Amino acid sequence: MRIVFFGSGAFGIPTLEALVAHHEIALVVSQPDRPAGRGKIMTATPLAARAAELGLRVVKPEDVNEPTVRDEIRALGADAWVVIAFGQKLSRELLDGVFAINLHGSLLPAYRGAAPIQRSVMDGCAETGVSVISLAERMDAGLVYATASRAIGPSETSDEVHDRLAELGPAVIEDVLARHAAGTLVGAPQVETKATRARKLSKAEATIDFAEVDAATARARINGLNSWPGCTVLIGDVPVKLLRVEVAAEVAAEVCVESTGAPAVGVFGPDGVIATRAGSIRVIEIQPVGKRAMPMAEFLAGRSRLIGSRVQPVVAGG
Repeated sequence: MRIVFFGSGAFGIPTLEALVAHHEIALVVSQPDRPAGRGKIMTATPLAARAAELGLRVVKPEDVNEPTVRDEIRALGADAWVVIAFGQKLSRELLDGVFAINLHGSLLPAYRGAAPIQRSVMDGCAETGVSVISLAERMDAGLVYATASRAIGPSETSDEVHDRLAELGPAVIEDVLARHAAGTLVGAPQVETKATRARKLSKAEATIDFAEVDAATARARINGLNSWPGCTVLIGDVPVKLLRVEVAAEVAAEVCVESTGAPAVGVFGPDGVIATRAGSIRVIEIQPVGKRAMPMAEFLAGRSRLIGSRVQPVVAGG
């Protein structure tokens, strides 16, 4: 088939690579290059960079719906448009009469919106998946053509779930394209009463107060915030990002209240164990602000003085 591919984020790369092997990619449409890194160097999107490596023609319009751009894309006469993590809304005029499908990172109608993968991890979901849908006026509300699911591991981060869901994309997209070509494709409407929203993450969410959450909620929240914006706290006077945690089976005596033997909530203990309102978590991976990520044992090697320190939330704006 002759395909136009719309994508910007890395989520679409496995599908693009698979489609190149079996179809003609007439054009790749991506977001414009943006300043990145400390040097603010103009940098292509991950999808655009990979498309260039594959030798594909790439355009990067500021507004994909601008008439000149719209006419150029429609003039290609593609059999299908595949849209994955593109970042711009396609107008009705652009889509008119075109077969266009979108790969979304949730089992719709759950988690419509900007951060479906992160929100599913933060909510402690046991599983998630991808959906291939038609493009509709309302965000992520199109007909569902195909889905694929997978479990979320107890210590998996959002970044890991993102990458594993991306690997589900090629098979479901290829299946939908094949059924479209055969004239057998039928979409199922979403049940609106079951729709949930996955709002965009903000820096204001990027911390945690262990006195307000139980262990399962703390684990889900911290792992779900990895890698952006991360979960920043103060251990004593040291600012760190908690990157990966697990629910701990027990709390060391050093973090228990001597008079009662009960865990001291929010106190940093040996092995990176922190008691919550109910239950405890163990920090597996941590990143001192301004330094690299490291395993907890390495962090503690030069910072044993922090054992017994209070872990405090750090509130950031944004």
